[in-house]
Amino acid sequence: MSLRLEVVRVDLPEGANIIIGQSHFIKTVEDVYEAIVNSVPNAKFGIAFCESSGKRLVRVDGNDEDLKRAAADNALKVGAGHTFVVLIRDAWPINVLNALKQVPEVVTLYCATANPVQVIVAETDQGRALLGVVDGMRPVGVEGPEDVKERVEFLRKIGYKRG
Repeated sequence: MSLRLEVVRVDLPEGANIIIGQSHFIKTVEDVYEAIVNSVPNAKFGIAFCESSGKRLVRVDGNDEDLKRAAADNALKVGAGHTFVVLIRDAWPINVLNALKQVPEVVTLYCATANPVQVIVAETDQGRALLGVVDGMRPVGVEGPEDVKERVEFLRKIGYKRG
């Protein structure tokens, strides 16, 4: 047996966030679709799921054709069994994460971000596995008082902190 590691850069469309996870069943796209629209009915999104047995297709759903296409392209590029990709606009990932965690077939979530993302993939003679993600850039220091003030003001501006 052999093992090969690969870093796959996913493409994030302008103004979108990405959620990457792992699931275990063909109806993932339908259930993730329902979880998103039940959380944020006006969100625009695309979902792609890498089926790992049977026809082994990338299954796709969503309500925005560009995001559906981009999610499918990213899922195919990663190519790891039972991985799913959600691209979302007009909502924050925080608005849908709890609902996604409650989808019965969702096993884990790797990231939810608007940052650049690299996926670390292992490949064997059987297939590919998603080992983890690199989400954004490395920290350059620890926040000071002005940074704290800026963070709190930002959270107030976007409606996630009162005061």
